[in-house]
Amino acid sequence: MNHDNGNMKILFLALVPSFLPLAMHAYEAMYDKTPVGKIEIKEIAPRIALEASVQSPYFGGNNNLFRTLFRYISNNGVAMTVPVEAEMQPGKMRFFVGAKDANKKLLSIDDVEVRNLEPITVISIGIRGSYSEKRFKKNEKALLEWLAENGQYEAVSNPYGVYWNSPFVPGFLKRSEIHLPVKEKPVDPEPDKASSKESPNPDKS
Repeated sequence: MNHDNGNMKILFLALVPSFLPLAMHAYEAMYDKTPVGKIEIKEIAPRIALEASVQSPYFGGNNNLFRTLFRYISNNGVAMTVPVEAEMQPGKMRFFVGAKDANKKLLSIDDVEVRNLEPITVISIGIRGSYSEKRFKKNEKALLEWLAENGQYEAVSNPYGVYWNSPFVPGFLKRSEIHLPVKEKPVDPEPDKASSKESPNPDKS
């Protein structure tokens, strides 16, 4: 083996992990990332989702959801976008259709459903690290504690995962989020001061 070629191969393999996170930026992003360690309110616009599901929990093993969705976009000429979203129980995964493919006629099939999602408001927490159930639950707890301490919002459905990087990105570089769909709590109207006063007794004379 040529030593120069061998050295170049070693150098390339050493540099690949550094460039992989940058390559992810080539994909269209459906919304902005939440900074690591920050909890924020995020408004998410309407979007077209490609959704695959299983009966088992998302972290319950090799669920093949990513492969199922990737096969669908490959067969239909749909560009990959970021992030990928995942519901935990039962397990679901969503890819999103970007702007340049939005006018394509995409049909649901046995294992992939095409969905038009309404705009939503979420509380989001930004995370760095490998995609694991333990990390999800730890940050889910932080999100729920924040919600309990801030009485302006109430949850309308379960938290879900948001994953920004491919499986090839090293775990310590991976970015993710947890989103909790919420709505503002109704504001109690102030009591009518005029009506709260006692009415004078009627004149019985």
